[in-house]
Amino acid sequence: MYETITFRIENGVAWLSLNRPDKLNAFTSQMNKEIQQAIKKSASSDEVRAIVITGEGRAFCSGQDLADVDESMNLGQILRDQYGPMMKQIASCEKPIIAAVNGVAAGAGFSLALACDFRLVSEKASFLNAFVNIGLIPDSGNLYYLSRIVGHAKALELSVFGEKVPADMAEKMGLATKVIGVEDWNEQVTAFAENIANRPTKAIGLIKRYLEASYHLSLEEYLEVEAEGQRIAGLTKDHIEGVTAFVEKRKAQFIGN
Repeated sequence: MYETITFRIENGVAWLSLNRPDKLNAFTSQMNKEIQQAIKKSASSDEVRAIVITGEGRAFCSGQDLADVDESMNLGQILRDQYGPMMKQIASCEKPIIAAVNGVAAGAGFSLALACDFRLVSEKASFLNAFVNIGLIPDSGNLYYLSRIVGHAKALELSVFGEKVPADMAEKMGLATKVIGVEDWNEQVTAFAENIANRPTKAIGLIKRYLEASYHLSLEEYLEVEAEGQRIAGLTKDHIEGVTAFVEKRKAQFIGN
């Protein structure tokens, strides 16, 4: 079904792996389409309660495959046709998305990691905002997310100087949710993803929705949508289970709806 990614669902987690290891998982138009398809499938599946995006081989994603771009092409149109839709698909997904950054994440690969809700980072991995090194601006939503995560000043610094950010530095500036040793990589990524998948999925989706809304609404407007969100959350089976488990002094067994 897929040519440039692998996709499987296991224990409530959808595992999406970029699969062009010989090209450091560089993006092509086909890969962009397949990522969108996999995210859409995951978002609509009751079986999926968390999504992991990672890379095969030694890289997470090195950015755009320049061999897939003709210099005569309109770069802005490529963003509108390929990267914009991919980023919108990720942003609209209310299920938690985890970037398991196993190696270098550069250019649009960095943007992909930024767009995810959590970033688990291998101790051998690094981030690189390399756009400026070829006279371009960070794209694919890069500055939108980067400034929110690390702040205006640091986002400007990383973008203007285009210097590599190793895992330990990424953790200090808030880019990494957690840095994981190579020997524990698979075990800890799986444990993190399954932990998220066992939490109340509908509530997480609402948290994502209203956290984003908070950037654009006045306090009065936000309090109104917050009230509506809490009404929706209060009708879920997971809310009933959470309250029941609290009263019974046991661990809640959430089912995701």
